[in-house]
Amino acid sequence: MAHTRTALVNDLLDPIRFRPMGPDVFGLTQPQELLAAIAEEGEPLLELIHQHVVSIQSFRPETLLQLLRLAAKFESNPDRYCRHNTPLTGKILINAFYEPSTRTRLSFDSAWHRLGGDSINITDRSSTGIAKGESLEDVAHMFNNYGDCVVLRDGHAEAVYSMCSTLRIPIINAGNGIDEHPTQAMADLYTIFKWRPSLVQATVPSEDRIRIGIVGVPSRMRTVRSLLRILAKFPQAIDEVVVIHAPDLDYPLFDSGQREELEAAGLVIQTATALTAEIPDLDVVYINAIAWVEDGYERHGEGFHLTRDLPFKPEAIVLHPLARGAELSTCLDDTPHNWYFSQARGAVFLRMALLTCMVNRAERVMDVV
Repeated sequence: MAHTRTALVNDLLDPIRFRPMGPDVFGLTQPQELLAAIAEEGEPLLELIHQHVVSIQSFRPETLLQLLRLAAKFESNPDRYCRHNTPLTGKILINAFYEPSTRTRLSFDSAWHRLGGDSINITDRSSTGIAKGESLEDVAHMFNNYGDCVVLRDGHAEAVYSMCSTLRIPIINAGNGIDEHPTQAMADLYTIFKWRPSLVQATVPSEDRIRIGIVGVPSRMRTVRSLLRILAKFPQAIDEVVVIHAPDLDYPLFDSGQREELEAAGLVIQTATALTAEIPDLDVVYINAIAWVEDGYERHGEGFHLTRDLPFKPEAIVLHPLARGAELSTCLDDTPHNWYFSQARGAVFLRMALLTCMVNRAERVMDVV
């Protein structure tokens, strides 16, 4: 034992160094290209003042594009907004996460603090009056007095709607059961448009449209449901979406009317059960394996695994909302297909843009390029 302790002490005498560049910064130069591709218009962002963000359905394409542009502005020059222009100074965010979270909770917290705001974090229902039977409506009444914006994650789909009924400050749905996760979909779209900025144009030539493969179950996964809805806002950029699923599902692949809603918006949807057969024709591969249902989670598609030896297109990218499991191999991390770490990084800047607009501070950054 003494020999082991001595060896550990000796090891600590040598510096432990890290690499400042890695797979999490793939696509780092792309925000400038996206910024140049979207003309700045402030008016669509005014819609977000005093508005709750519960579903991606309520967003117009014009508003989404301006949000992505503002996110690209933040990401292109973060020091300007984090050190010299802090538009959220004096504002307080209430982060209420009644379901486990790493990236979403911390990225909202990071986004708010980077812009000069302060935050209150609640990570356990049992530490609140809910444990004593207090209703979510009454909790929301109290939140009105304590902060300027609420971010809520709850495993029950109806929770965010209950709070909306009594809130007088904006709330962002950070995931409500199997229903929706709108800001994750915004971060997904931001990543895709950074990778291929030409897709933001009102008219995209047919040969430039992309084919997206989504490995998941739209009826059970909130990330997939919201992603499909946001893609349906930009059908002119997408040749086809292929939903790849296990052949022996325990649930319907789509909810009643879900596929029809997407197709009516102009999205072309196909389904498949053989991942490897689809990979060579996909420009974007999005994979998820977890569905959070109330107080637990389900795993889906355990037979699907993305590895570096699959026949990807040379420029194809892989996205994942994370946390990952066996479905996404770490052997892809040091390949150019890895845009899932850039996806997580970009979510911070996307949420910076959204939060700035929702608390009516966008005018402080809109005229600064």
